[in-house]
Amino acid sequence: MYFTDRGIEELESRRGDDDVSLAWLAEQLRTFVDLNPEFETPIERFATWLARLDDDDD
Repeated sequence: MYFTDRGIEELESRRGDDDVSLAWLAEQLRTFVDLNPEFETPIERFATWLARLDDDDD
């Protein structure tokens, strides 16, 4: 397990039964970046990765 998995595990245990929209998630990511601008690049990469999950790789 990576060190960062602890946060993912906490998210799953606290919010694992919640239903959220992608609009809600996008707003939370924007708020996080507003509060933590040094994380803008990794959050942008994560959001792009999520947005393209269903794209064909060919």
